[in-house]
Amino acid sequence: MESYFVEKSLPFYDQLYHKIKKMILDGVFKPGERIVESKLAKEMNLSRTPIREAIRVLENEGLVVIDEKSRIIVYNPTVKDVEDVYQCRMALESLAVKLSVQRASDQEMAEIEKVLELCNNKIEQREYDKDEVIDLNFQFHNLIIHYSANDLLQKHLNSIKSRLHLYRILNFQGDDRAQIIYNEHKKIFDYMKEKNETKAAEAMVEHLNHDYKHLIGLLAT
Repeated sequence: MESYFVEKSLPFYDQLYHKIKKMILDGVFKPGERIVESKLAKEMNLSRTPIREAIRVLENEGLVVIDEKSRIIVYNPTVKDVEDVYQCRMALESLAVKLSVQRASDQEMAEIEKVLELCNNKIEQREYDKDEVIDLNFQFHNLIIHYSANDLLQKHLNSIKSRLHLYRILNFQGDDRAQIIYNEHKKIFDYMKEKNETKAAEAMVEHLNHDYKHLIGLLAT
């Protein structure tokens, strides 16, 4: 718990939001677990007001829910949630990759390729930092979305960003997941380099569909 304490010299609201979010993503707070404001305030030696403000932002991001008894519950993904999110991702990210093929400069394409190379280098290490690989996978998707140069598309995907981060963490469970995900990212990018936007979009949908099925399998168990 010590690593999640807040430095009082820094703004409470911003610090609390990031600290509690990290505790959720790191699994300190488990899906379905109740967060008690008074207990958290006591442990962090803070008043409940800034904690309540941070919780409100996390609720808007979908990482906590407030139940009918006004209890704060850590978001626990359901099959329907995952299905809804991945339907949106398949539609929007397949469009994003098409637009990126059309609009990204050579330098921007090189930046995407560099992220892939870094990810591959990490995976080839006998013991790699899983969080670093997850972050690089996030960067791969985020760069494609950014270089689509479609502000509305980016806005829609940004609205579910926190849940996507949680799903990415869950999606790493299982044998050889890092390598499988890298191989699928490489396939998408190879089509991008060939300027084949149709094939790149199809590969993106195939990749996201594999992620979706893997997550559904995890939830079932």
